[in-house]
Amino acid sequence: MESINGYVNEYKKQMEKGVIQKAYKRLMEYILNLRTDFSNKYPDSTPGSLYHGYMDMTYFPIFPKALKLRKLKIAIVFIHETIRFEAWLVGYNKQIQTEYWKLLKEGKWDKYRMPATLKGVDSIVECTLVDNPDFSDPDGLTKQIEDRAMNFVNDIETFLSTI
Repeated sequence: MESINGYVNEYKKQMEKGVIQKAYKRLMEYILNLRTDFSNKYPDSTPGSLYHGYMDMTYFPIFPKALKLRKLKIAIVFIHETIRFEAWLVGYNKQIQTEYWKLLKEGKWDKYRMPATLKGVDSIVECTLVDNPDFSDPDGLTKQIEDRAMNFVNDIETFLSTI
């Protein structure tokens, strides 16, 4: 592993090029607009604040009523390393997260990815919304993300209503 000075020197070189700042700014603008769009189209799923992250992930939560009653939420997540949008089922705290992770594991629900363990993991269940998104069509991308996210929410709500 390099020293922090080695990393910072490389960071400085990349920042001097100016591309990272422009890309990051445009990504954050898009994700903020996506959050606003969720707020406007799905007022019953009130979105929370945007978490910018450490250039690993950026996300905002939405709180569909049926999940909120169970102290669950959905995180709309952008993974920087893979340039991918995902939706995650998340508990309000680790206790809730563990409870629902066990319920879903025991229910043998395999419609979406579940982490093998919760150690160091923030999600209960994960769904890829869009791999390699096309930002040249922001309206189409937003529709794709919203449609798949709401299908994920509906699938989770349906499954949870049976247990």
